[in-house]
Amino acid sequence: MKTRARLPRLVACGATLALALSLAACGDGSGGASSDDGKIHVLVYGDASNKVEKRIVDTFNKTSDVKVVLDTIPGADYQQKLQTIISTPQAPDVFFNWGGGSIKPFVKADLLLPLDDMIKKNPDLKSKFLPNVFESAVVDGKSYGIPMRGTQPILLFHNKAVLDKAGVQPPKTWDELLDVVGKLKDEGVTPIALGGGDRWPTQMWFQYLYDRVAGPELFEKAVGGDKSAWESADSKKALSMLEELVDAGAFGKNYDSVKYTNGASPALLASGKAGFELMGSWYYSQQQTDAREFAEKNLGYAAFPTVEGGKGDPANIVGNTNNFYSVLKKTEHPEAVAEFLKLMYSDEFVKAQLDIGNLPTTTNTDEFIETSATPEYSRFQYDLVTDAPSFQLSWDQAYPPSASAPMHQAVQQFFNGQLDADGFIKAMQALPTE
Repeated sequence: MKTRARLPRLVACGATLALALSLAACGDGSGGASSDDGKIHVLVYGDASNKVEKRIVDTFNKTSDVKVVLDTIPGADYQQKLQTIISTPQAPDVFFNWGGGSIKPFVKADLLLPLDDMIKKNPDLKSKFLPNVFESAVVDGKSYGIPMRGTQPILLFHNKAVLDKAGVQPPKTWDELLDVVGKLKDEGVTPIALGGGDRWPTQMWFQYLYDRVAGPELFEKAVGGDKSAWESADSKKALSMLEELVDAGAFGKNYDSVKYTNGASPALLASGKAGFELMGSWYYSQQQTDAREFAEKNLGYAAFPTVEGGKGDPANIVGNTNNFYSVLKKTEHPEAVAEFLKLMYSDEFVKAQLDIGNLPTTTNTDEFIETSATPEYSRFQYDLVTDAPSFQLSWDQAYPPSASAPMHQAVQQFFNGQLDADGFIKAMQALPTE
């Protein structure tokens, strides 16, 4: 992925950098006033969710002597510009990230403040969040992130009308999926829409099938540096199953020329030209925006199919566990930062996130789901996340940023036949893990 979060890809961001960041964001990394101005600078990904973050900042500033300033970087530039300023005087006190591999380089560079002491003083900073989400920002046994915004599990969406016409139901098993693919082909529709031109949507199929076949342990070993995991029997089995799905014509023939980011693959589903699309939970909101009538009448969703004999728990999920706030060691206001982070599990925060379609991962979210804009969908997601024994962070977020491009290339080339299983395995073994 370019910027590592899925939902912000969809938003045409108009947010701009605050003065303290503006010159550094231009690429020379040398200008701008220091953020050490007696305030707490909180840097976030610039998109539609910023209105909630602004509201929470306003709430905090009403009672705090130390004020928070919200700085934003337009989404498409966030990751690159964060890396440009993170070790300069223009670095923020607190910054938005995706946990996992997105913060490991900063931990290694000793730039981040472990939050364990904050948590000892206020255990709610950990206990108020779902455990399988909170752990995504734990590095080498230390906590470096507090969840913010919402979770984004990957779901198998479908067009109800297309499935009804073909006389099929959303598949609960892999064998059922293969059967459904054949019946949808007979109806003259592409069984599964895929924005292969973006590469990262293709990766979602690897993530889920590997988890179903091998359980989360295989990937945990691989991202931890055990390159032999990729050449295991389970890995080869998953690749064989993916190859079978592609060869069955599940994705049609032109998926590499279709993109998700320009709305092309969702349009295939909405127009009835495809039966399914595997995508993050933000897909529901996108279809409501792009094809409201379809979304209201015929957009369905389900969990990923199970694999008979697989080692992974059928309740496991993959995707974006959450976004996080991490704290830089250089902050001169750790106590005030700790007070600010408390608001990430407040009732106000939860209600505001639900109002814009996000699903917070706080333990009190359940109390407010019925008041959300889409309670049935919110409930489905919440139960899925709450019940999941494992919530595996997307591969290109769990690995460091430098691994994304070669990973996406390997994923694409395996799907289109340019790499065989051995070639894919070698490509994954060559990825940097630090």
